[in-house]
Amino acid sequence: MKPNELILLIEDDDAIGKLLSISLHEYGYKTRLAKDITSAKREFITQNPALLILDLGLPDGDGKTLIQTIRKESKIPIIVLSARNDEKEIIASLDCGADDYVTKPFSTKELLARIRSTLRRTQQKTVHDTLTCKDITIDFIKKEVLLDNVLLRLTPTEYNLLAFLMQNANKVLPHQHILKTVWGLGYQHQMQYLRTYINALRKKIEKNSTRPEYITTESSIGYRFSCLSHKEEEQ
Repeated sequence: MKPNELILLIEDDDAIGKLLSISLHEYGYKTRLAKDITSAKREFITQNPALLILDLGLPDGDGKTLIQTIRKESKIPIIVLSARNDEKEIIASLDCGADDYVTKPFSTKELLARIRSTLRRTQQKTVHDTLTCKDITIDFIKKEVLLDNVLLRLTPTEYNLLAFLMQNANKVLPHQHILKTVWGLGYQHQMQYLRTYINALRKKIEKNSTRPEYITTESSIGYRFSCLSHKEEEQ
């Protein structure tokens, strides 16, 4: 387990939410609690959690719709924690994209074991020397970037920013999360830094920097680096 890994709890039962928070904190996890789908979407976007624990019976809808929404843009691990123990419900949740399903009442120790197992499984990613998104290829060994097989001249900060965006392609990245990761602690509110470097990158990689295809703005939230083809974006 990574220290201070954040888990988003989506649970409208106060007692269960409190129990989960206390138990997870004892094992070194941080938690955020959302009591409905609307607040869960906001917390997911702004807090960048490592894993979701999701109840299905929420005040503003079925939790499976949230799974479907999140799966359109993220592979974040999701564990359903629900009183619904019908086989069809379990299969439907897994088919929507849930990684695991735990029924209530539940064993805290078993849930913690499921969390550790799910995180290990989803975090075991192959480390590649290069990464390609459409016409851009980044070489992490040489720390070089090619656009249409032509070497780009990037500053170290531009390279670090582009590498981070490409490694999190197709995911909405909040401003503060980008600033903290690329520039470090103490820079979370330096919005002008981020805007300046985003504009500089766009001028170097976009065919038209005023109508970007790679780095798109998510209004009032952050940026998204698109690795999708035009055909995939239209679907």
